[in-house]
Amino acid sequence: MLLALEGIAGAGKSTLRDRILASAAREDIRLGHVGQFSWLSLEATRPIIGLRAGRPAADGVRAMAAVRRDLELHARHNLAPALSLGPVIADRLTLSTACLLALLHDRPVAHYVQQLAEVTTSQADLIVLLTTEPGLCHARLSKRPTTRRFGEDHSTAARYADLYGQAADAWTEATGLPVLRHPCATEPDLGRLAAACLDRLRQPPPDASRS
Repeated sequence: MLLALEGIAGAGKSTLRDRILASAAREDIRLGHVGQFSWLSLEATRPIIGLRAGRPAADGVRAMAAVRRDLELHARHNLAPALSLGPVIADRLTLSTACLLALLHDRPVAHYVQQLAEVTTSQADLIVLLTTEPGLCHARLSKRPTTRRFGEDHSTAARYADLYGQAADAWTEATGLPVLRHPCATEPDLGRLAAACLDRLRQPPPDASRS
């Protein structure tokens, strides 16, 4: 089972991830953890760093090629080995990348979701999209001592939240795979989401073979 946590900055992804990892450890569930990118190709890493800083690529086709190449390497060298040992949780994955591309290059997010979904070896069996209200996310981020990153200002976060909803629709349409949408605004929200994720991680994936 590969489970991906998606959502805007401050939505509660890291808090949920940590709760799931802690609960899995108590139950002796061997749960792997990966991030959004592989960083295994210098050629792909350079444009990705620019995108993450909010700089659109001069060539959108090359930007797409870079993120897709990184995703293919991620699937082969990180996801596959981790999944051979047990379930894996990803802190952001395909939807976050598609939303970043759509925001910077002004194309429908479904266009990017479709292309990234073609990397079938990286498809999450379940995506959990945290739909926490952008105002609350912004309030949480304002309490952090770190410098604000691209996309964390209130107006951009609101645009991101809308893109994530569109991306989730496009993902299910392209893959037939589910997206669980739920806010992570309160402690009960966190508890319910962590329990639901653990329940899914205990189960075998719908299709145990990844080709």
